[in-house]
Amino acid sequence: MERIVIDATPITSMPSGVGFHLLNLIDALYKLQSSENFQLGLAYQPGFKNWLRGNLRLPNCLQQYTPYYQLPLPTRISNLMLDYCPKFFPCYFEPLLSEPNIFHGTNYNIYPFTKIKKTINIYDLTFIKYPNYIDSVVKQYQKRVRKCLQWTDLIITSSQYCKEEIVKYLEVNPQKIWVTPLASRYHNDRHLKPISDQLKQQFAPYLSQPYILFVGTIEPRKNINTLIESFNYLKEKHKIEHNLILIGKKGWLDQPIFTAIDNSPWQHCIHHLGYLSDELVALFYQQADLLVYPSYYEGFGLPVIEAMTFGTPVVTSNTSSLPEVAGDAALLVDPKNSFEIANAILEVINNSQLRQNLIIKGKKRAKQFSWTKTARLTLNAYKSIM
Repeated sequence: MERIVIDATPITSMPSGVGFHLLNLIDALYKLQSSENFQLGLAYQPGFKNWLRGNLRLPNCLQQYTPYYQLPLPTRISNLMLDYCPKFFPCYFEPLLSEPNIFHGTNYNIYPFTKIKKTINIYDLTFIKYPNYIDSVVKQYQKRVRKCLQWTDLIITSSQYCKEEIVKYLEVNPQKIWVTPLASRYHNDRHLKPISDQLKQQFAPYLSQPYILFVGTIEPRKNINTLIESFNYLKEKHKIEHNLILIGKKGWLDQPIFTAIDNSPWQHCIHHLGYLSDELVALFYQQADLLVYPSYYEGFGLPVIEAMTFGTPVVTSNTSSLPEVAGDAALLVDPKNSFEIANAILEVINNSQLRQNLIIKGKKRAKQFSWTKTARLTLNAYKSIM
């Protein structure tokens, strides 16, 4: 029986982005173990603050998965070891993993084990193409990824667009790269917890008026400032009755976004609700008139597929992987052009036939993606190096 260990370190108590992808992938892979005759284990490194406190526990959302292997150093220290003393890992980390066939590094690095096949996830190349959109931690990725590629056996990414980018910018043999698209967290009629009456009452004011929805981390790459410009134009010139709802945790360099909200004549109609539970996000998807996702650059763009799962029309960018993900089921716009974004929003709001077409196409498109499919594609990738 083949044994695979996935690095679950990026998963936190409030997963998003990489952590969200991993949590769903791990869950789908665990369900395939018996039928596909393999064993899955998790490796986990504590956060730096938890490590200082001696708290090495897994996040609650990972407690159900076994076996797991505790790697006793936080990534802040192990990354230094990776940069300056890579021989540390086969000597000290490798014996802790009980000899798996494959170790899957999931946060833009993979340790140089000598007896284990090595897989790395590269989600996008923001750290090369858009250094102005990233923080100081992500700025270290380029040097580290290039170093790790020296001993990597397999690269996994989430779109054909990203595969082509990796070949171009990192000069990797395309035969080493496998594409495993992501999926909606709401696929296959996942059972969601009931929302309490208290929460329903708390969020009722935001749900009682028509609204345009954005879901994602509040950071420059998501192009929220241009969305706010488009919204201001629509309120002033077309008197739309909608609010603008932003759902997502704060990221980095987010202050200009909140300044744009404060300076908007319609700031009372723009609401940032922060990080919400899956159940509440589902509720906002279901009742939104449309999702607008005008990101400059994405490796995949999960909110596009999530909105389509609920039959919510989508306006998104015509750049990076987003046309590949959306297919013909969304309106594609130039993310730099606030008037083009505004006109697309207005068209969805006012054109009932277009709206119905987007709903039908979106639901059909969303069904093409599932975490079970992603898990099977990931297994096929693993088998290519076993």
